[in-house]
Amino acid sequence: MATIAREAGVNPGSLYHFFESKDHLLLGVLEFGLGYLGPAVMEPAEARAADPVDRVFALLQGYRDHMEREHCCMGCPIGNLALEISDHNAKARALVHENFENWVARVASWLEPDTRMPTTVDRRRLARFVLTVMEGGLMQARAAGHLGPFDEAVDVLRDYFMRLGTPANAKTHRHTSPRAKRRRR
Repeated sequence: MATIAREAGVNPGSLYHFFESKDHLLLGVLEFGLGYLGPAVMEPAEARAADPVDRVFALLQGYRDHMEREHCCMGCPIGNLALEISDHNAKARALVHENFENWVARVASWLEPDTRMPTTVDRRRLARFVLTVMEGGLMQARAAGHLGPFDEAVDVLRDYFMRLGTPANAKTHRHTSPRAKRRRR
C-alpha cells in the first residue's frame, strides 16, 4: 500500500481512508474497470469503424498502439490482474470475469448484425475468441519484448474472418511480423 500511495502521490493515511486493505483497493480497481471499458476502449473503436469486422480490428489496433507506445510493457490491465489474483480471492476473480464478460458482450453486439457471416457462427463465442487472441497476443508480445506475436495472432484472426466471408476493410491496419513475411516469400 505504501508503494501505491507513493506512486499515486498521496498520503498513505488518505489511501487507507478510502481502502482499508490491498484487497479492497483491488476490488475498487476492478469495479472501476467495469465502467471504464466503454469510454476508454470500446467507444474509440466504435468511432473509428462502422463495419462490425473493421470495428474488431480497430479495437485490436488500439491495443497494439498502446503496446507500441509502452514498448511491449504493461498489456491489458484486467488481463494482468487475472494472472496475479490469488485463486482464493473469489470476489476479485468474479469481477475480473465480469470485466471479460462485458468485453465479450460488447464485441458480440458488434458482430450480431453482420449478415455476411454464416448464421451458424455463434457471435458470442467468436467474440470470446477475439478476446483470447487479444489477451494471448498481448501476453506473448510482453514476453517477447516485441509486437511480432501479437501481430501474428491478429493475422490468423484476420484470416479466420476472411474464411467466414467477412474480410476486414483494406483501410484497417495490418501489421505482419517479419517472421510471417519471410514465410510468405
